[in-house]
Amino acid sequence: MELRVVDHPLVAHKLTALRDERTDSPTFRHLTEELVTLLAYEATREVRVTQHTVRTPIANCVGVKLAQPRPMVVPILRAGLGMLEGMTRLIPTAEVGFVGMVRDEVTLEASTYAERLPEDLSGRQCYVLDPMLATGGTLAAAVKYLVARGADHITCICLLAAPEGIARVEGLLDDLQVPCHLVTAAVDERLNEVGYIVPGLGDAGDRLYGVV
Repeated sequence: MELRVVDHPLVAHKLTALRDERTDSPTFRHLTEELVTLLAYEATREVRVTQHTVRTPIANCVGVKLAQPRPMVVPILRAGLGMLEGMTRLIPTAEVGFVGMVRDEVTLEASTYAERLPEDLSGRQCYVLDPMLATGGTLAAAVKYLVARGADHITCICLLAAPEGIARVEGLLDDLQVPCHLVTAAVDERLNEVGYIVPGLGDAGDRLYGVV
């Protein structure tokens, strides 16, 4: 899995505001959308395009357009929903699928409780949205789920990642036969004893939508 940490002053600025415990939910959601759009710019460097000719007011011009089949954006419920608007702002023609996964707080293992995806993802580039790469089980399970349906290129976008989570995802996806990339704003220090990223920003889902 190729790791890309986006080193940009605006990314660092918005991430700092997200980390602040005083940032309220409406502001947190807005900042998340903005940050994801910046990360998506880097994440889509390898999006597939085809040659396309248009007529300008002066002459014909050869450019490109997104190739078919269109990219698939897949937020992992529920926290990944907070990243969807920022991603589709950059590629509004992408299709959107959903995967619902929950982490057992004792075993830290992820299980799927819902999905809304095409049965056949053959030839699809998929962009997986999950704010926090902590223990890595949820993200790895989602990637395997998409590959099992035929996706042939996966890019994961996370606001933050922990070294332990990155290492675990790499181990779990070691035999993956398709390219997989991880784009994040920062790699933090470590996980604590209950699987939270340190210093992190808390529970992304709770900060986006409140405690439920």
